Amino acid sequence: RVLSLELNKDRDVERIHGSGINTLDIEPVEGRYMLSGGSDGVIVLYDLENLSRKPSYTCKALCSVGRSHPAVHKFSVETVQWYPHDTGMFTSSSFDKTLKIWDTNTLQPADVFHFEGTVYSHHMSPVATKHCLVAVGTKSPKVQLCDLKSGSCSHILQGHRQEVLAVAWSPRHEYVLATASADSRVKLWDVRRASGCLTTLDQHNGEKSKASSEAGNSECN
Repeated sequence: RVLSLELNKDRDVERIHGSGINTLDIEPVEGRYMLSGGSDGVIVLYDLENLSRKPSYTCKALCSVGRSHPAVHKFSVETVQWYPHDTGMFTSSSFDKTLKIWDTNTLQPADVFHFEGTVYSHHMSPVATKHCLVAVGTKSPKVQLCDLKSGSCSHILQGHRQEVLAVAWSPRHEYVLATASADSRVKLWDVRRASGCLTTLDQHNGEKSKASSEAGNSECN
């Protein structure tokens, strides 16, 4: 199946980015609008709908946060994500040490979270109904949780030893978060718990390294 994959001959995407594209996200409400984030800090919003009804068509860019935009990211955009329940808002994070919450209609930031180090990744839960937390992985070993309702970023998960490169909420349980770090470990967290960490998965999860795994799990206590 992988070897038989090929580009869609009937659909193209308008080229706006002048440099590499790091991240894409298609909104889950209609599956119609797509965000892209570039290594030059530019964010583009595309309409994937075939409005012309022609057999072959190009997906057009509706708008963009270009280099001349006053709120454009200064450095590479690493993650873009639609707000899971409404296309009126989307988020972006960048090597410029910020996470920005955007109003889609005005294309202006509704809120900006600042961090001490490079931001590698962020994610909002696709199923959460009782919280509005954005998990953020940065150059710090501490996982940051930003609350969109209060605008605060005071909730921190500690346990990794090096920078946090990827974060992902569970698609089934709204309080369960997975994080991956340069310390070669993946951690699962319940963000309601004081200790936070549920378990640690590392490269030594085998019979020969039970002691290592147990030591890794004990770090969460």
